[in-house]
Amino acid sequence: MIGADEAGRGPVLGPLVVAAILVADEEELMELGVKDSKKLTPRRRERLYQSIKTCCELSVERIGASMIDELRTSMTLNQIEKDLFVKAVDRLPYNMDRILVDCCDTNQERFSQELRELLGNTNVTARHRADEDYPCVAAASIVAKVNRDTMISHIDAMAQERWGVSIGSGYPSDPNTCRFLEFIDESGEEMPFFVRRSWKTVGRFRQLTLDI
Repeated sequence: MIGADEAGRGPVLGPLVVAAILVADEEELMELGVKDSKKLTPRRRERLYQSIKTCCELSVERIGASMIDELRTSMTLNQIEKDLFVKAVDRLPYNMDRILVDCCDTNQERFSQELRELLGNTNVTARHRADEDYPCVAAASIVAKVNRDTMISHIDAMAQERWGVSIGSGYPSDPNTCRFLEFIDESGEEMPFFVRRSWKTVGRFRQLTLDI
């Protein structure tokens, strides 16, 4: 059984990360206590991530902010994410395994069908909030989140060394992220490589919205 999920779809800073995990029996994941990564503390996610690596095969795909901006000139964010799902799953040795994916499209059946066609597997199911209902998808959400958080930590350290300002979590609702963007804007510098420039800014970074 394969589960796949993403981390970093909405942030204005940092990468989009998709993870897929292959597990023989979801019972192992249930015994570990995996759940949607958003419901876990960072420390608990990290511990579970280490445990997941011992009982599952992992595949992680990452795409940085500048590449997201470039691709969005010709495709939607949903299409970008779909391609990452396909790449992540394709790297696993699946053979007609059931594939469960957290759906990013408003239409679950359409997204499921598109993935079936791309993966050549008739047993693909995409569901909203799949990370709440399927342990394998919850495990994938943990893997994706831990990988993104690690990258954000590295970017934050770099930003503090260069500008003396923290980037925060990278999410539009994070005051630290908003302060960082305002600092860069007022300094007259170009936005750094880790900023998604295709994200619209409103009210001098008081509110950040995604233009999909």
